[in-house]
Amino acid sequence: MGREEEGFSSNRLEIATFVLALCSTPVTKPMLYLCDNQALLKAVKRWVGASEGGKSTLVGAPDADILLEAIEELQKRTTAGAATFLVKVNAHRGEPANEEANIQADKAFSGKDVPTEWHNRTNRAVFTWQEPRRKRGTVSYEDRKSTWNSRVRKAIRRGSAEEEVRKHWDRVTGAWK
Repeated sequence: MGREEEGFSSNRLEIATFVLALCSTPVTKPMLYLCDNQALLKAVKRWVGASEGGKSTLVGAPDADILLEAIEELQKRTTAGAATFLVKVNAHRGEPANEEANIQADKAFSGKDVPTEWHNRTNRAVFTWQEPRRKRGTVSYEDRKSTWNSRVRKAIRRGSAEEEVRKHWDRVTGAWK
């Protein structure tokens, strides 16, 4: 769902699917949304009942543009008096409703109804690094990229630690030669 140059987030796809479902359901009709993504449920729960003076903010949220649309659609439904239920279902367990939802989500992403602004890049910095992958005693490195998040922070810390080890290794092993 766009913005691959900023790093991929499956949550972006889940939130986009939720927004498309909200938009395709009349605001006056009750809605039952079956979801297998805990992150989407947490993101929406954070905003349920949030008031104008609340401390919740979208600043720094990786998918703020789509999440804002979800919040606005939910507010429209609440104002119209329509109930909206989000129910957690198990993923990858053969749950018929979840399997159908995955099929519909795949169709939605390739459909003409997906807003083009969801594909536009933001002005956030994109970090690139190599992440080690260990397999059967060997280490290979995989290229990664993302906007600022905990994975970027972890990669910076790991890189700093590796550099410190290299510095001291050269100094210590040089004395042994």
